[in-house]
Amino acid sequence: MTSEEKKNLWLASPLVDEELKKQIAKASKEEIEDMFYRDLEFGTGGMRGVLGPGSNRMNVFTVRKVTVGFAMYLLKTYGEAAKKKGVVLSHDNRTNSRNFVLAASKVLNDFGIDTFIFDSLRPTPELSFSVRYEKACGGIMVTASHNPKEYNGYKVYDDTGCQLVPEQIQPFLDIIATLGDELTLTYKVAEVPGTQKLLTSEVDDAFMEKVHSVAINGDDKKVIKIVFTPQHGTSSVLGRRLFKELGYDQTNFFPVLDQCTPDPLFSNTLSPNPEMKEAYVEALKVAEEHHADLILTTDPDADRVGMGFLDSKGKYELYTGNQTGALLMEYVLSERAKRGLLTSKSVMCDTIVTSTLGEKIAAHYGCKTRSFLTGFKYIGAAMNQADKTGEFKFEFGYEESYGYIFAPFCRDKDSLESLLMIAEMANHYLLKEGKRLDEKLEELYKIYGYHIDKVFNIFFPGEAGQKDMQKIMNELRTHPFNELSGVKVVAYEDYLKQEKHEGKKVSPLTGFPLSDVLRFFLADGSWLAIRPSGTEPKCKFYYEAVDQKREAAENKPDLFHKDILHILGLDKK
Repeated sequence: MTSEEKKNLWLASPLVDEELKKQIAKASKEEIEDMFYRDLEFGTGGMRGVLGPGSNRMNVFTVRKVTVGFAMYLLKTYGEAAKKKGVVLSHDNRTNSRNFVLAASKVLNDFGIDTFIFDSLRPTPELSFSVRYEKACGGIMVTASHNPKEYNGYKVYDDTGCQLVPEQIQPFLDIIATLGDELTLTYKVAEVPGTQKLLTSEVDDAFMEKVHSVAINGDDKKVIKIVFTPQHGTSSVLGRRLFKELGYDQTNFFPVLDQCTPDPLFSNTLSPNPEMKEAYVEALKVAEEHHADLILTTDPDADRVGMGFLDSKGKYELYTGNQTGALLMEYVLSERAKRGLLTSKSVMCDTIVTSTLGEKIAAHYGCKTRSFLTGFKYIGAAMNQADKTGEFKFEFGYEESYGYIFAPFCRDKDSLESLLMIAEMANHYLLKEGKRLDEKLEELYKIYGYHIDKVFNIFFPGEAGQKDMQKIMNELRTHPFNELSGVKVVAYEDYLKQEKHEGKKVSPLTGFPLSDVLRFFLADGSWLAIRPSGTEPKCKFYYEAVDQKREAAENKPDLFHKDILHILGLDKK
């Protein structure tokens, strides 16, 4: 069916409300093509897309369709037990998030599956925890994470509270592929429908008790001032509750009140994404007013956390996810080592696009590293493996995109744990050593070399954009470059072909699912990775520059990227 035919089907359907039909009628030819040229797909972070009408948009019809598929998947996987085990659903502050949860809950109930929902928005990590707490067979989180306000999304979880990994998701996707059009989709309603149950504050309390359990030096006197913003999202209530329970009060804790309301339009923030400097504008104003030591911000579904701080020179700095991760790695592992808590089986988990500095710090404490593809579900699956086999002891998991976890009571990255640990770390170093975080990171750089990371995004919207991204990846595979900014490429890894190339030697790249990612290693210890995003129409370019001199390391990522753009012919666009 062509995009034009799909458009006409939507316009003629009595199921489509007038508002959606008006959006279709006003859309340009290019917009119509983007709305209907494909079905919205699951990527590294589930299904995510722009809100609006069409098969390639987030709307109640695409949500119902994928939920029908999930219901069928659960019944096939867990049998009749799935009905009483049930599914936990949660959502963020975005437009239609609550409506999507209620629509998904009804579909599941129609299949005879019980559902558990919260009275309002809750964080993604609490959803993961709640699946385990309720002994449910699955979970659904309606969120577009840190994406702009025009987006919403849908993530699915298994009975361990982990997002589905490839071997699980493929049977689910195979079922969805059989369902046909989202508008004409029908299904048989179970003779005994499932029930929708409202979760109580008991779940919040149990989750928060686990969050507090990760503290190491929780009894330290509180000597820092903290500014906190939930970016209009799900950590507003529990985040503020957390700091109160940690002993922070109105004299040393300052929430950005204008960003504490669950606003789907994100009215009082320039960006809800902790990776963007714009996300800190209002928080910086509050920090300067109160001369705060630490700025903490979560994204809307509260799985990521970003950090800013007052440095040793009296200026505010923002750190990347890798820099924050390195500091957390050093703090957590050194403190656990002091207490004799690390073992020969201790393991840190990260991703292939995460800084190598973390791996070096972990090795210093005798902690091994396991690296996975981008997507925290792989780290969650590793925690499951550790639970089942006992072959290793999970110590810490993180990724460059501002996600961290310190204990395996949930299976997704957790900003609540991270808020606690970052605050504790900053407070402990200032209290016990009189040092600010830039001084601690400088110590690490002196030991392991300067590791400066940077991520660049190039957007490729629409069907033509998808083809352009594929052309770029094909070109890099066909004609891999031998040097970058005068630095020799010593090896590269192709995660789609599952090959590692070192000169003329080609060896198998094992232990990873197929993924459209290329990673190049340079002679000076630097590296870069290139991959199309699994959740947005863009190609991501990851760089880590390594050098014994700060200035040299800081200059390299921009030079590398300039050369890559030239190699790909993108510098002329």
